[in-house]
Amino acid sequence: MEPCQKLSLAHDSRKSRGCSFAMPKRTARSLPGYAGIMSNFDGAVVLMIGATGGLGSRITTQLERLGASVVPVSRADFDLRDVDGPAKAVAATIANHGRLDGLVIAAGVVAFGPIESVSDAAITELFATNTLGPIRLIREATPHLAASAAAGRDPFIVTFSGIVADAPMAGLASYSAAKAALAAFTKAATRELRKSGIRVLDARPGHTETALSRHPIEGIAPTFPAGLDPDAVAARIVRAIVDGEKDLPSTEFS
Repeated sequence: MEPCQKLSLAHDSRKSRGCSFAMPKRTARSLPGYAGIMSNFDGAVVLMIGATGGLGSRITTQLERLGASVVPVSRADFDLRDVDGPAKAVAATIANHGRLDGLVIAAGVVAFGPIESVSDAAITELFATNTLGPIRLIREATPHLAASAAAGRDPFIVTFSGIVADAPMAGLASYSAAKAALAAFTKAATRELRKSGIRVLDARPGHTETALSRHPIEGIAPTFPAGLDPDAVAARIVRAIVDGEKDLPSTEFS
């Protein structure tokens, strides 16, 4: 289960770094075992939604170590629930960096409870944040990522539909539905956007030890068994980006 938090597009209680669109340039360097097609990210502009969260912060750190210029965004900057939030986030990135080479959507919210107890407000927020926001982000980013591909780079999109997209869970019906809808969109987008040279990678890790279950927008989390190590999950996702992979089912995180 991917990370989330109620009050921000991050996934733990750490304070947002804000939307700093003037990231310092770093010298590219390879991480151990990274010898893939994107081992040098020097100058690559990556829009990171949920950059202060449990997984988002870790992926940000690793991409920066590879030389990427990561543009961090939290709900304090642009709200995915707003119809125009995604467009504003992408427009601000282009205005300040002139291009876009990657989009990572490591943001979301969760709600627990039986079907009859989940409120309309919770259902609306689950789909606004976990489904509609990412769809709008991908729509707005696509022309710029296509331009990146035309310039000879290897643009990518990373989404997190999570294990519930493959195995919906009782007590998480609405959350599972929102994530399954995102997974369906991502699968179709993968086929459509590859014609423009854009790679789409959907990650579906199981329950991960971030702040997700501690910050539901509604309900109380059940007792989960020990989850995945967020450092290992982030490293696996970055390796997939580097190696040009196009899908990360839950079995890739076991």
